[in-house]
Amino acid sequence: MSQEYKSNKNITYSCKYHVVWCPKYRRKVLIHGVDVRLKEIILEVANEFNSEVIEMEVMPDHVHLLIEADPQFGIAKVVRYMKGRSSRFLRQEFPWLKSRLPTLWTNSYFVSTVGGAPLSVIKEYIENQKNV
Repeated sequence: MSQEYKSNKNITYSCKYHVVWCPKYRRKVLIHGVDVRLKEIILEVANEFNSEVIEMEVMPDHVHLLIEADPQFGIAKVVRYMKGRSSRFLRQEFPWLKSRLPTLWTNSYFVSTVGGAPLSVIKEYIENQKNV
């Protein structure tokens, strides 16, 4: 993955994240068209928040995203909207989900930053700023 920067009016950035979340009780409900519709909803929300989905996979019991998010909105807000909107729409469009789960998603998710220079290189760069 090459180091490409994006920008908005105020910020030039490269903020890539690996995000994973699961249905409540890790039920295998992301099947039979739910997975396809979920991908559409995720892409819609990403577009609204000036984020780019680099890679996405929906498994029956969890979702993996590699996403670049605008730091102005932040990854937490983007994920919150993805989970909230998808829960609402999917439960409306696939009524059988309501009988299987009290809510579609768990409250938690995993997020990790991805890419960029190793920490040791950045640390050394900052430490050496006074010597420049």
